[in-house]
Amino acid sequence: MTSPAAAAAGTWQLGDLAVNRMGFGAMRLTHTSDGTPLDRDRAVGVLRRAVELGVDHIDTAAFYFSSLRSANELIARALHPYRDVVITTKVGPGKDPAGNWLGMARPDQLRGQVEENLRQLGRDHLDVVNLRLYRPGESLAEHFGVLADLRAEGLIRHLGISNIRPERLAEAQAIAPVVCVQNRFGVGDADWSREVLRLCGAEGVAFVPYFAVAGEGKEAGAPARDLDAVRQVADWHGASPAQVRLAWSLQQGPHVLAIPGTGNPAHLAENVAAAALRLAKEEVAALDGV
Repeated sequence: MTSPAAAAAGTWQLGDLAVNRMGFGAMRLTHTSDGTPLDRDRAVGVLRRAVELGVDHIDTAAFYFSSLRSANELIARALHPYRDVVITTKVGPGKDPAGNWLGMARPDQLRGQVEENLRQLGRDHLDVVNLRLYRPGESLAEHFGVLADLRAEGLIRHLGISNIRPERLAEAQAIAPVVCVQNRFGVGDADWSREVLRLCGAEGVAFVPYFAVAGEGKEAGAPARDLDAVRQVADWHGASPAQVRLAWSLQQGPHVLAIPGTGNPAHLAENVAAAALRLAKEEVAALDGV
């Protein structure tokens, strides 16, 4: 029997939950790059196809919504009751019903955010909840302590943190175990996330980069023309620039997980296929230096 495509990059443990290192991010399921709502049936089909391809780790958040679509609602419709799929979500920042950012929630508002995710996903507990900081340098102790209490109550199985400076990892681990860190990181990103990547590897914590494909495009997606160095490696391998970026991310360490997102079935298949792409050491080093 042929192994699912997403399994080609190997697995990692999120606490007691084993996942394929190639996962899926749900943010882009709610709308296209120009802001128009994505077709509901198409989004549901992408999620189900991702699981068929071996994706068993899906990243989401209650604040992933557009005028007509909610990522959590789409996930629930497509995948409930989530057999052999780990759902990771985020709390911390919030949006009003119009989609305007409200900033960081107060600690006493986090229970409500967790319960909102439970309702939308149709679950009685959440596999992994990341505390996403609104500003990377801010202290997380009070907020993370609330999530640790909710974990003790059984509403959350495992905890992670997102958008952090390096010193925040030790601060969180002093309160409760951290199974993953989500930070922006990709080819051409020369910032403190590289130190977070290193620290996570030393501590046995999963490092989950976001915008690994989009780069400076962020929510708008990958640019029409990528960096010359990325395109050159892609040409050598007969691959797409997006596949090279994902392969480079996964080769930063066995603890790195990929969560590329798309609402396009063809792009989904392309992204998952990157789990099997292996770059030469010289290629990785060249892209490291961009």
